[in-house]
Amino acid sequence: MRERRAEPAGLVHSALFYRSEQEYLDATVPFIADGLDKGQPTIVALPEEKLAAIRDGLGDAAVDVAMTDITEAGRNPNRLLGLLGAFVAEHPGERVRMVGEPVWPSRTADEYPACVRHEALCNTAFAGNEVTGVCLYDAEQLADTVLFDACTTHPLLWRNGTADRSADYAPDAAIARYNQPLPTSADAAAYTVRSLADLTGARAFASRYAGWLGLSQAGIADLQLAVTELATNSLQHAKSHCRLAIWQHNGHLVCQARDRGRFDDPMAGHRLPPGNAITGRGLFLVNTIADLVRTHAAEAGTTIQAYFRLTPSPVMVN
Repeated sequence: MRERRAEPAGLVHSALFYRSEQEYLDATVPFIADGLDKGQPTIVALPEEKLAAIRDGLGDAAVDVAMTDITEAGRNPNRLLGLLGAFVAEHPGERVRMVGEPVWPSRTADEYPACVRHEALCNTAFAGNEVTGVCLYDAEQLADTVLFDACTTHPLLWRNGTADRSADYAPDAAIARYNQPLPTSADAAAYTVRSLADLTGARAFASRYAGWLGLSQAGIADLQLAVTELATNSLQHAKSHCRLAIWQHNGHLVCQARDRGRFDDPMAGHRLPPGNAITGRGLFLVNTIADLVRTHAAEAGTTIQAYFRLTPSPVMVN
């Protein structure tokens, strides 16, 4: 990637499609090095094997870059804005560089809609901030629909060493396109929370069902916290009872909360509220502890699903 133009003020959010490891390195290493030369704090969130290649390419300069394995830190895509937002907040008044790869070839169909939502919301989350961000997409392995979605969520696309405007940029339309009803299960166990007095029973219900499925003790504690936060959010903000449901899906325990409230703030749960705020932390906390969070907002109400990974049972050998 060659920066041929003066760096503009404000947010620069771009996508770069690469087709080989060499093309990937030729794009990212000079971009990161250029930021370091300009004294710009830089965060790189990529799969670990790609981080290793970046470290090799940067040499000694790699120690000046904040690096994180996105397959862990961002396995729930809804965590990423909190991570990146915290990095920006650590460097007030400075231009920050970001390199990320939120969609990699092994991303699941369950995770992907949240990836699109994350990319679209970056444009809102960092509007007015001095941020230069590049999001990488493996054009050899990812589907054409994924590449098209990247064109709709990024105002700029890198081509031939320079960034040009994306003719397909439409982040709100991308969010709406993936705001679809969520899958459920006929085998789900259900519990309705009608008042704060029901929360103790809801936590016991969740714990009992999770134990049957083999969720770890730490996972059960996280699930109980998620149940508390989701149900409380329904009672206090949606002014509605909360219909909980729990089932197993693709190696995860799924905890669903449904209410009659309107989900009007797309940024809810993606960034930590100010320190003096007394509300608005519940969904952010759920995003922090869950392995995936999916949301469907409709006129009739809101559905939120929190996923928790189940640890496979050990194989018994006779």
